[in-house]
Amino acid sequence: MPAHALDWRLERSVGASATYTDNAKQSETNPENALILSVTPGFTLRSEGSRRVQATLQYGLTGVARVGEDESTDLNHRFNAIGKAELIEDFLFIDGNARISQELISLFGSPADAEINDSNRATVGTYSISPYIQKRLGTFANAQARYTNSGAIFENDVAASSTVNAASAGLTSGTRFTDLSWGLNYSIRKAENRNAATAAANDDTTFERASASVGYALTRKFRVFGTVGQDWNEYLSATDTDGSSWSAGFGWAPTRRTSVEASVGERYFGNTYSFSGSHRTRKSRWTVRYYEDVSDITQTLLDQSSQLYFVCATAPHFPPASDLAELPPPNCIGPYPAGLLAFIYRDNYGVSTTDLIEAGFPTSIANGVYIIKGLTAGVSWDVGRLGFGLSAYDTRRFYQLLGDAEDQVVGVTGSVSYRLSPRTTARSSLSLSRTSTDILLTAGGAPREDDLVSLSLGLNHSFADKLNGALIFRHTQRDSNAADADYEENRLTASVNMRF
Repeated sequence: MPAHALDWRLERSVGASATYTDNAKQSETNPENALILSVTPGFTLRSEGSRRVQATLQYGLTGVARVGEDESTDLNHRFNAIGKAELIEDFLFIDGNARISQELISLFGSPADAEINDSNRATVGTYSISPYIQKRLGTFANAQARYTNSGAIFENDVAASSTVNAASAGLTSGTRFTDLSWGLNYSIRKAENRNAATAAANDDTTFERASASVGYALTRKFRVFGTVGQDWNEYLSATDTDGSSWSAGFGWAPTRRTSVEASVGERYFGNTYSFSGSHRTRKSRWTVRYYEDVSDITQTLLDQSSQLYFVCATAPHFPPASDLAELPPPNCIGPYPAGLLAFIYRDNYGVSTTDLIEAGFPTSIANGVYIIKGLTAGVSWDVGRLGFGLSAYDTRRFYQLLGDAEDQVVGVTGSVSYRLSPRTTARSSLSLSRTSTDILLTAGGAPREDDLVSLSLGLNHSFADKLNGALIFRHTQRDSNAADADYEENRLTASVNMRF
């Protein structure tokens, strides 16, 4: 067997920040001034030089000291890892990822990072390991069979911890078929959900699905496709959990820089629609996506952990990557796991996890199975030293146990950056969002609606190749129909990060 050299690149880092806020708890009735100091030593380990093994791992330990009326200290662990390996050439593979992060507990609590205020944050750990085989059956078909063991652990039982076992198998058309494509797929996912406080099983779920698909290329630029399938699910719900499904759609790619795909169909929970489109020019990038699916919080977090993105100069902008070996587009770095985005943006651009939340990235922790319907759209472009970005999002979750009780987050974020010098960039962003929920999802027994406005102004400077700093001012204001839920906050953060 030929040898495949594997090198590891280790990059150590240390970051520090000082934040002054006039409302540390985001409270209308009891605003508190506070100075928050934090230091984060960490490292990133990345494989290099091998086609058969690709991996990246990042760990950071943040120590926080809050000085003010409510003096406190915290230690926050953040860990992100993703990798894949080809164990037997062109036959046996294995994928894996793991993540430890501080996630939002409620859409209506404080949106601040855990360093500022951890009252609405819970530490969450997710993991997944997935061996699979794939084999070309001559020119007729490609076969794949996969097993996945995964799970999620939630701090303080904010949601039921899960252990998930899943299996899938598929057969897709091979190179013999040119204009015609087809596929047969089967998957089953069983989750054991357990609440540690009661030491009892809680709402175990099973998702099982079989489908057949076919497509045909009418021209080199236009194709049509369709899918039929059947769902057999078991979970607590006030409506049906299984039934037949179908969808039909088209794909259009008039140029290498433009593509559109759309479909319409029906599943056991109702009519379904999907749409995605992208367009790229020398100076701009345009994307839009609408999707509908059935999920739970464990699966949502696992999906986020396994996704890869490039980080580009106009924030927030993160185009998707297919795998760790893909080269980044111009003016971008990566690819990185989704869990690393907050670190990369903070260290390079002075952007916090709050900005990623406003851009529709993470979702709040939720219990039970829900139908999720999400729309994201964004555009970014560069004109000389100026960079512009605009993104919009609309995410709705319909909880099956509560008869489609709904929560929704909708908003828009605009950003402008200006390169003052090769090492200094000024950045600003303005975001508007609305969070709403049904009466069944609120503790007060009444529907709730919050409007959030956030303005950010800042400078980031590269003192040296591996030494970056940022100074960020943020003003946040929330208006709510709930009593004592309004607040205003002004925050100034100075941060520095060194890699070595």
